[in-house]
Amino acid sequence: MASSVNKVILIGNLGKDPEVRSAQDGTKVVSFSLATSETWKDKATGERKDRVEWHRVVVFNANICDLCEKYLRKGSKVYLEGQLQTRRWQDQAGVERFTTEVVLARFRGELGFLDSKSDGGSHVVQDDGPGIAAPMAADDVPF
Repeated sequence: MASSVNKVILIGNLGKDPEVRSAQDGTKVVSFSLATSETWKDKATGERKDRVEWHRVVVFNANICDLCEKYLRKGSKVYLEGQLQTRRWQDQAGVERFTTEVVLARFRGELGFLDSKSDGGSHVVQDDGPGIAAPMAADDVPF
Protein backbone atom coordinates (compact mmCIF):
# COMPACT_ATOMS: atom_id res chain seq x y z
CA MET A 1 0.00 0.00 0.00
CA ALA A 2 1.23 3.50 -0.84
CA SER A 3 2.43 5.51 2.12
CA SER A 4 1.15 8.77 0.59
CA VAL A 5 -0.81 10.17 -2.35
CA ASN A 6 -0.13 13.32 -4.35
CA LYS A 7 -3.10 13.80 -6.68
CA VAL A 8 -4.96 16.95 -7.66
CA ILE A 9 -8.29 17.03 -9.51
CA LEU A 10 -9.58 20.40 -10.73
CA ILE A 11 -12.39 21.70 -12.93
CA GLY A 12 -12.07 25.34 -13.88
CA ASN A 13 -11.55 27.99 -16.54
CA LEU A 14 -8.31 29.26 -18.09
CA GLY A 15 -7.45 32.83 -17.06
CA LYS A 16 -5.58 33.52 -20.32
CA ASP A 17 -4.33 31.69 -23.40
CA PRO A 18 -1.82 28.90 -22.61
CA GLU A 19 1.86 29.81 -22.76
CA VAL A 20 3.91 27.40 -24.91
CA ARG A 21 7.67 27.18 -24.36
CA SER A 22 10.48 24.81 -25.28
CA ALA A 23 12.65 23.22 -22.60
CA GLN A 24 16.42 23.11 -22.98
CA ASP A 25 16.17 19.61 -24.50
CA GLY A 26 13.67 20.88 -27.10
CA THR A 27 10.54 19.32 -25.60
CA LYS A 28 7.39 21.41 -25.45
CA VAL A 29 6.07 22.72 -22.10
CA VAL A 30 2.64 24.38 -21.73
CA SER A 31 1.61 26.45 -18.72
CA PHE A 32 -1.59 28.27 -17.84
CA SER A 33 -3.55 29.66 -14.91
CA LEU A 34 -6.77 27.92 -13.96
CA ALA A 35 -9.53 29.56 -11.93
CA THR A 36 -11.80 27.51 -9.71
CA SER A 37 -14.70 29.14 -7.90
CA GLU A 38 -16.93 28.47 -4.96
CA THR A 39 -20.27 30.19 -4.26
CA TRP A 40 -22.47 30.21 -1.18
CA LYS A 41 -25.22 32.20 0.48
CA ASP A 42 -24.17 34.14 3.60
CA LYS A 43 -26.47 32.99 6.43
CA ALA A 44 -26.29 36.31 8.27
CA THR A 45 -27.05 38.64 5.36
CA GLY A 46 -28.62 36.33 2.78
CA GLU A 47 -26.14 37.75 0.28
CA ARG A 48 -24.60 35.50 -2.37
CA LYS A 49 -20.81 35.27 -1.97
CA ASP A 50 -18.14 33.73 -4.10
CA ARG A 51 -14.43 33.05 -3.92
CA VAL A 52 -12.05 32.38 -6.81
CA GLU A 53 -8.88 30.37 -6.34
CA TRP A 54 -6.09 30.53 -8.98
CA HIS A 55 -3.91 27.51 -9.77
CA ARG A 56 -0.74 27.48 -11.86
CA VAL A 57 -0.73 24.42 -14.19
CA VAL A 58 2.31 23.07 -16.08
CA VAL A 59 2.02 20.31 -18.72
CA PHE A 60 5.07 18.22 -19.74
CA ASN A 61 3.22 15.44 -21.62
CA ALA A 62 4.06 16.11 -25.31
CA ASN A 63 0.75 14.90 -26.74
CA ILE A 64 -1.32 16.82 -24.21
CA CYS A 65 0.87 19.89 -24.86
CA ASP A 66 0.03 19.72 -28.58
CA LEU A 67 -3.68 19.50 -27.85
CA CYS A 68 -3.53 22.36 -25.31
CA GLU A 69 -1.79 24.55 -27.86
CA LYS A 70 -4.37 23.70 -30.52
CA TYR A 71 -7.64 23.81 -28.54
CA LEU A 72 -7.30 25.80 -25.30
CA ARG A 73 -7.98 29.54 -25.10
CA LYS A 74 -8.77 32.06 -22.37
CA GLY A 75 -12.04 31.02 -20.71
CA SER A 76 -11.86 27.35 -21.81
CA LYS A 77 -13.36 24.99 -19.23
CA VAL A 78 -11.18 21.97 -18.43
CA TYR A 79 -10.99 18.97 -16.13
CA LEU A 80 -7.48 17.97 -15.10
CA GLU A 81 -5.66 15.48 -12.91
CA GLY A 82 -2.07 16.08 -11.89
CA GLN A 83 0.31 16.34 -8.95
CA LEU A 84 1.37 19.22 -6.71
CA GLN A 85 5.01 20.23 -7.01
CA THR A 86 6.82 23.07 -5.29
CA ARG A 87 9.94 24.49 -6.88
CA ARG A 88 12.48 26.99 -5.67
CA TRP A 89 13.89 29.80 -7.82
CA GLN A 90 15.59 33.20 -7.53
CA ASP A 91 14.04 36.40 -8.83
CA GLN A 92 16.01 39.14 -10.59
CA ALA A 93 16.92 40.72 -7.24
CA GLY A 94 18.42 37.41 -6.05
CA VAL A 95 15.60 36.73 -3.57
CA GLU A 96 14.74 33.06 -3.17
CA ARG A 97 11.10 32.35 -4.08
CA PHE A 98 8.86 29.29 -4.01
CA THR A 99 6.06 28.37 -6.41
CA THR A 100 3.58 25.52 -6.03
CA GLU A 101 2.16 24.20 -9.31
CA VAL A 102 -0.18 21.48 -10.53
CA VAL A 103 1.98 19.37 -12.85
CA LEU A 104 0.87 16.97 -15.59
CA ALA A 105 4.08 14.95 -15.95
CA ARG A 106 5.43 13.38 -19.15
CA PHE A 107 3.78 10.01 -18.52
CA ARG A 108 1.01 10.98 -16.10
CA GLY A 109 -1.97 13.23 -15.88
CA GLU A 110 -5.27 13.76 -17.63
CA LEU A 111 -6.88 16.75 -19.24
CA GLY A 112 -10.49 16.97 -20.38
CA PHE A 113 -11.90 19.73 -22.57
CA LEU A 114 -15.33 20.48 -21.16
CA ASP A 115 -16.40 23.29 -23.49
CA SER A 116 -19.04 22.53 -26.09
CA LYS A 117 -17.68 22.68 -29.60
CA SER A 118 -19.65 24.31 -32.42
CA ASP A 119 -20.68 20.78 -33.50
CA GLY A 120 -22.45 20.33 -30.16
CA GLY A 121 -19.97 17.93 -28.52
CA SER A 122 -17.11 18.17 -26.08
CA HIS A 123 -13.65 16.60 -26.24
CA VAL A 124 -11.82 14.66 -23.56
CA VAL A 125 -8.08 14.09 -23.67
CA GLN A 126 -7.21 10.86 -21.97
CA ASP A 127 -3.70 9.73 -21.10
CA ASP A 128 -3.68 6.11 -22.27
CA GLY A 129 -0.26 5.25 -20.90
CA PRO A 130 3.21 6.53 -21.57
CA GLY A 131 2.72 9.82 -23.36
CA ILE A 132 -0.31 8.78 -25.41
CA ALA A 133 -3.28 11.11 -25.38
CA ALA A 134 -6.33 10.56 -27.53
CA PRO A 135 -9.31 12.86 -28.08
CA MET A 136 -12.66 11.17 -27.58
CA ALA A 137 -16.05 12.26 -28.86
CA ALA A 138 -18.63 13.11 -26.20
CA ASP A 139 -20.66 10.02 -27.20
CA ASP A 140 -17.69 7.78 -26.34
CA VAL A 141 -17.39 9.01 -22.74
CA PRO A 142 -18.71 6.26 -20.42
CA PHE A 143 -20.62 8.58 -18.05
